[in-house]
Amino acid sequence: MKDKTNTDTIYDVIIIGGGQSALACGYFLRRTGLRYLILDDQKQAGGAWQNGWESLTLFSPSAYSSLPGWMMPEAEGRFPTRNETINYLEDYEKKYDLLIKRPIEVKSVDKINDRFELLTSNGSYVSKTVVSATGTWKNPFIPEIPNKKLFKGEQIHSAHYKNPLEMQGKKVLVVGGGNSGAQLLAEISKVATTTWSTLTPPEFLPDDVDGRVLFNVATAKYNAEKEGKPFDPSLYNLSHIVMVPPVLEARERNVLFSKGRFIAMTEHGVVWEDGEEENFDVIVWCTGFSCATAYLQNLGVINDGGKADTNGTQSIEVSGLWFLGYGNWTGFASATLIGVGRSARATVNEITTYLK
Repeated sequence: MKDKTNTDTIYDVIIIGGGQSALACGYFLRRTGLRYLILDDQKQAGGAWQNGWESLTLFSPSAYSSLPGWMMPEAEGRFPTRNETINYLEDYEKKYDLLIKRPIEVKSVDKINDRFELLTSNGSYVSKTVVSATGTWKNPFIPEIPNKKLFKGEQIHSAHYKNPLEMQGKKVLVVGGGNSGAQLLAEISKVATTTWSTLTPPEFLPDDVDGRVLFNVATAKYNAEKEGKPFDPSLYNLSHIVMVPPVLEARERNVLFSKGRFIAMTEHGVVWEDGEEENFDVIVWCTGFSCATAYLQNLGVINDGGKADTNGTQSIEVSGLWFLGYGNWTGFASATLIGVGRSARATVNEITTYLK
């Protein structure tokens, strides 16, 4: 049954998601005079940061980790912690008095004539435009491995990992050659016997390179490509692992070595490429995410990876629909705190023009 108190109001813009991308969009919307609303399915501020593991930190100093309008306060350490980031996002909401309702889960979105109808856990809402800004956390990716369902031990994705305490004294396989794989290996290896599995040998950035440097390099590459100028990609490979303090400490303990890839799983472990079978108590999947956009299925624009065809952040197939904060697919560095502002501003400008 519909909640008619919601459908009595027709919003100009509804943003689905309450993380950093939604807040950046709200920052620019609040100055337009448009009637907007942010719907967040979380119980409190902080977006996906609430679900990160306890020791998670940013890769960049505070000055390079800020949303539009207000700098993140200086962190106690080199990089802001998970809790410091959540506090910043919560304070940002309050500072700009952003219009957010939570916890409200959007279950589906339909377009009827020139209006979007959003079916939610709190009835239906109607809007002239929609911004999808739900990120990826709710759609963790685990690759299909032969006999994966046979494994009788514990399997956990990095999306749901909190700390290594329950793994103490166990034999643990960490899968994935990115930053999350290296960081979880670093802390789990302190309390458990660990093995690292990666598709290719892990590659590490120089010790003094952090997110600040990476953002500057990525910006130079972006600008060069936009202007048709040559760019030397050998400067830094942006996909290499950042040597944050826990990873540096793990290197000192000689644990940052990959055994390579495995080709199948068994009841008690995995089968390596050379045919060796090895048993494990726990497998930790640090294998990334797909876009969490299943609620848009009724619009017929979402592919298997949760993405849609866009021009910038705007849907090509459905007028009035935008996507924000999903990475370079929806704007250069748009999945980062410092990078999402540019895409958010462009998106709000487009929405304003569209509604005129």
